[in-house]
Amino acid sequence: MAAWGKSLRGHPLVGPALALLLLVIVFSFASDRFLTATNVSLVLQQTLVLGMLALGQTLIILTAGVDLALGAITVLATIVAAKVAVGGSPEGLALLLAFVLAIAASTLNGLLVARVRLPPFIVTLGAFTVLTAVSYLLSGSRSQTIPKGLLTFLGQGFSIGGVFISWGIPTLLAAYALFAHILGNTAWGKHIYAVGDNPDAARLAGVRVERTLIGVYAVAGLLYAVGAWLSLGRIPSADPNAMANIALQSITAVVLGGTSFFGGRGKVLGTLTGALIVGVLRNGLTLAGIDSLFQDIITGILIVATVSLDQYSRRKSN
Repeated sequence: MAAWGKSLRGHPLVGPALALLLLVIVFSFASDRFLTATNVSLVLQQTLVLGMLALGQTLIILTAGVDLALGAITVLATIVAAKVAVGGSPEGLALLLAFVLAIAASTLNGLLVARVRLPPFIVTLGAFTVLTAVSYLLSGSRSQTIPKGLLTFLGQGFSIGGVFISWGIPTLLAAYALFAHILGNTAWGKHIYAVGDNPDAARLAGVRVERTLIGVYAVAGLLYAVGAWLSLGRIPSADPNAMANIALQSITAVVLGGTSFFGGRGKVLGTLTGALIVGVLRNGLTLAGIDSLFQDIITGILIVATVSLDQYSRRKSN
């Protein structure tokens, strides 16, 4: 048993992959609709936004932080894009403003964490509260439908074997491939791990800790902006009530994918697997007739259990 546990620690992607495979097998027996082309398409499309936001969350958690505001940032970006586009301005300008807003909001969080030395939990919780209120004020607490065009482009696509493949899927896979390369093969990626593992040691080793942290939050903001674009492609409307639990789901995806909640250890490909686990789990439970409130309970239990296992693993390693 100990050898099995040691093997899993040496290959952190094996556990999440096995968990995903187990869920697929269980739900395929629980519902004859689970493996249909229509439902597989639905799971993939539902996982797109979560997968992109979880990628940004991964970068921040690798630095031993956490982002509770990513959903609020993403929703506000969709609302700004919708209002600008519906108001008659070019869709390109609307999309650009959404990107600028998301990057600026997340970078501000990074500045408060890096320069003012405020805890990420407090900073992003405050940002979540403020940005959610701003979203309701700008939208008048109403959803705004947008016309088909550039803002909905990532929701368009093609079908393979009855499974709909939107342009958002290759976009998501390209983002994960890019950041897998960045984290594994660049100095910036190594600095992220170093800051998350021990910021004081990283600083003594010559790593510019503050600049690294600010850069991580800025890049996360860019990913949130892409997530907003994906959201508009999937459902062509901006709703201030959307993504209420996306922060919780993104954290779940990250920790289920093997990234340590305490920073310094993890792989983005694990996060992609974790996002698929969350998507498959919620879809399978819905098909099984499980109430969404119980789904949230199960998600919360998964987070606590996974973080507890991570803490135990770190103690054993030390």
